Amino acid sequence: MKTIVKDFTDYLESIAPLALQESYDNAGLMVGSHQQAVSGVLIALDITEDVIEEAIQHNCNLIIAHHPIIFSGLKRLNGNNYVERCVIKAIKNDIALYAAHTNLDNVANGVNAKICEKLGLQNTKILSPKKDILKKLVTFCPVANLDTVRNALFAAGAGQISEYSECSFTTEGTGTFRASDKANPYIGKANERHNEKEIKIELLFPSYSEKKILQALFQSHPYEEVAYDILPLSNKHSTIGSGMIGNLPKEMDEMDFLKLAKATFAADGVRYTGLLGKKVKKVAVCGGAGSFLLQDAIATGADIFVTADYKYHQFFDAEKRIVIADIGHYESEQFTKELFYELIQKKFPNFALRLTKNNTNPINYL
Repeated sequence: MKTIVKDFTDYLESIAPLALQESYDNAGLMVGSHQQAVSGVLIALDITEDVIEEAIQHNCNLIIAHHPIIFSGLKRLNGNNYVERCVIKAIKNDIALYAAHTNLDNVANGVNAKICEKLGLQNTKILSPKKDILKKLVTFCPVANLDTVRNALFAAGAGQISEYSECSFTTEGTGTFRASDKANPYIGKANERHNEKEIKIELLFPSYSEKKILQALFQSHPYEEVAYDILPLSNKHSTIGSGMIGNLPKEMDEMDFLKLAKATFAADGVRYTGLLGKKVKKVAVCGGAGSFLLQDAIATGADIFVTADYKYHQFFDAEKRIVIADIGHYESEQFTKELFYELIQKKFPNFALRLTKNNTNPINYL
């Protein structure tokens, strides 16, 4: 049985759903068909002309990258810039282009988890959990059907709270209904009020799973008309959000930690704010541009914030409360390639995967 592009995209989106990408982003399949058979996969941080040429040379017709080659709408394909040339080259050579970007940043086992792993951080958690992602399903079913309905909802992804699965709350009561002549009731008779001992089931689920959750409810529930409520919640989702924070196994001097970060990410330079003369134990991280998370890092008691793309005036915002360490955008996210490789190999252990040999960092240092 052939492996198609959709097999890879469905799997990656089960880990990092497209619904979790930021509003400005363009993650997903940008070029190619989901039904295209895949001969080989090339993994990269960025999609460039050299990366596409490498894919051609090694018979890889799917490129999976972190950064989308297309961020905004293309009005022309004349080859006047590298984005247009890459898209043209990919189309001419039947190469599909896919990106998992901020959706992969925003999950607990994504880009920032890999950064924490490389720095040896322990007891990691999301630095800035997102709100308004969770919803609550409230439904009612006959007592005898509780396990069938609840298990179907669990299987569809409901009832997951951080590291705990199959979480629900049930209460027992009596439901009433009166079926019309046109109804086909599972229990009771037409034109007669029926009293039925029922179980009220309450479960949380991520909003992007709503369609799947409701499908599982309707398929497993015995009633012709299923009673249910969906309630939006303002609770923070502890495993979805921006950045991460964790602890070093052993505290370090600030300069020793900066040297560790420089070596770990093979950075040609690290830009950092004034040292505070204290030990580093708690570390906040954000791959790529992370200045928007500075106050979260300070509020959680981080001693140092490892990120990238800081502007001159933004460094002043540290205000001697934290050390900011800018290691570079490419440097901070380079291990995303390794993350893709590990995830895909786990699901497709016998498939031809290749990490790009191209260093796509557009920045050089003297």
